[in-house]
Parts: sequence; structure tokens; C-alpha cells
Amino acid sequence: MHWPLPSGNVVPPPRPTWACGAMVVAAATLLTATLWGAQDKAGAPTPAPKDNKPAEYVGSDTCQGCHEDIFAAFQKNPHHEVETNKRYKYDGKACESCHGPGSKHAESADAADIRNPAKLKPAEADRDCLVCHLNKPTQVGRINGSHAKNEVACVACHSVHKNGPNGLVARKTAEVNQLCAGCHSDVWASFQQPFRHRLPEGAMSCVDCHNPHGSFLPHNLQTMDANEPGCFKCHGDLAGPFAFEHAPVKLDGCMACHMPHGSPNAKMLTRNQVRFVCLECHSNLPTPTAASNPVIGSIPPAFHNLFAPQFQNCTVCHQKVHGSYVDRGLLR
Repeated sequence: MHWPLPSGNVVPPPRPTWACGAMVVAAATLLTATLWGAQDKAGAPTPAPKDNKPAEYVGSDTCQGCHEDIFAAFQKNPHHEVETNKRYKYDGKACESCHGPGSKHAESADAADIRNPAKLKPAEADRDCLVCHLNKPTQVGRINGSHAKNEVACVACHSVHKNGPNGLVARKTAEVNQLCAGCHSDVWASFQQPFRHRLPEGAMSCVDCHNPHGSFLPHNLQTMDANEPGCFKCHGDLAGPFAFEHAPVKLDGCMACHMPHGSPNAKMLTRNQVRFVCLECHSNLPTPTAASNPVIGSIPPAFHNLFAPQFQNCTVCHQKVHGSYVDRGLLR
């Protein structure tokens, strides 16, 4: 029997012996687990701190140890000048001029520790090339050229490591055409038309007309005689200057009337009949009396009745369609 204390509290009954024993066992178990956990943590190897030290230049001789074939080819490569010419400031370190410092890659042999321009984004790969090739005559339009805008990197066409003066890019006519056709398959298909420039026969290549690095003219067209279209390199007799010029030749260029790659029409014209080519520009606006007046033309009074066969081929009379030295009407 428990008697109440003066404060009114009741003395709690004593705990059973089995309850005290269970508490002791639980405490011992917890203490043991804690000690073993501490020992495990103390005995586990700590990971090595990550090396944040930037990579350093090790020289091309170090690269040779693993890349012997590339190193040997590079000795005959135009880029070998970077190795020997001090003005590039990479003498003895030509490999690292494009791939970056190679000390970490030399230690780990891991591809992730070296920069590979072939796997970079096109803009980043081009930046490496333009360190040396910026503002060179052949690459004058590279930055604003259509290849750069369409994210076609320099290394997509150029093999940087190959040996020989002609190893960096295709030089033979057939090889150049094959390289360009790899992307421009629709253009290559147009060369299978009945009337075409003779690329399939190997008489010319794509770079005869186009500058792959960019141009001042649309479509990367080659230029000649200042900014004249490159067509006149072969068709110089049609370039003029003429006393009486046909305006489209100067304003719109050859493509105003001709399909430059290939066409089903004679003389690679855009239309199957000469008159339809001419009437794209030389036609009157329709009038309500057109049915009763079948005579049409661009300069009144018009006498060209296109229903008559003698007027259906404009070049029978207007033979000097590119320009004339003697006649304003471009007559023969």
C-alpha cells in the first residue's frame, strides 16, 4: 500500500525486474552499433580529391608515343609549319594548338581529357581553325558564308592530319564532286538532266562555280573581274560591256533565264519554249479587249502576233539576248 505524500503526489510503483533488463540490452545494442559504424567510417578509404589543376602543354613528342601514325603523316602536312614556325607561338606543340593542353590526357589516356574538334559543335571547331585562317583570301567569307550558317564545320570537308600537300581536302574533280554530292544530293540529281553542265563527265567541278568558304554573291558563287559572276570565266564572250545591255544579265544574272545545274530544256532554259522565257518580262498587262486583239508585246505599237509561227521564237530576230554593240532592240 502506498501512502500519499504531503504534496499530494503518489509514489510510483517499482518497475519490474524484466523491464529494466530489456532497457539495458537495448542500450548496449545501440552503443555497439554506433561503435561499429564509427569504425567502418574510420576504416573506409576516402575518395581522392578531384584535381582541379588546369592541364599543361606537354609537346608533340609526348603525343607521338601513342599516335605514331598520325604523327608521321603530320610531318608532311602543311599544318606542320605550326610545329616549326615560331610566329604561331606553338613551336613544338602543334598537336596542342588544336587539341588543347594534353597533360591530363597523357596521364589518363582518356578521350574525355582532350579536345577533339571533330566532336565539337561546328562553331567551336571553326573557332579553332580561324585562329590561324581568319582573313585569309580563300576564307574571306567563312564566318558569314552559308556553310557556317548551316553549321557545317571546317572538319566536315577537311582532313587535318592527312599527309601530302593535297591531303587536307579533295582536289581531283571527281572527288570534289563526290564530296559536295554527299550533302547536296538534290543538286547532283539535277546534273542528270538532258541539258546540263558536264560535271558527271568530270569536265568541271562544283568549286569552279562556287566558293565553299563564302562569297560576296548569293549561293557562294565564284567571282571574276571584281564582282562579276563566275559564269563569265567560261562564257566571257557574253560578259560585255555592251553598248546596249539586256538588263537581266546585269541585274538578275544568268539564272534569270538559265537553270545553272541542269534542265530538261535546250540551252538549260527555265521554260521549254524561248517565248515563254521572254514573256515572263515582256508581256502586256491583260485588258478587257484581249480576246478581240490577239496582238501582244511590250513596246507599242506591238506587231508580235504569237499565234503566228514566225513570232513564236523571239531569238529568230533578237539574237543578241545578252547584249548588243549596235542595236537597242538586241537584233541580229
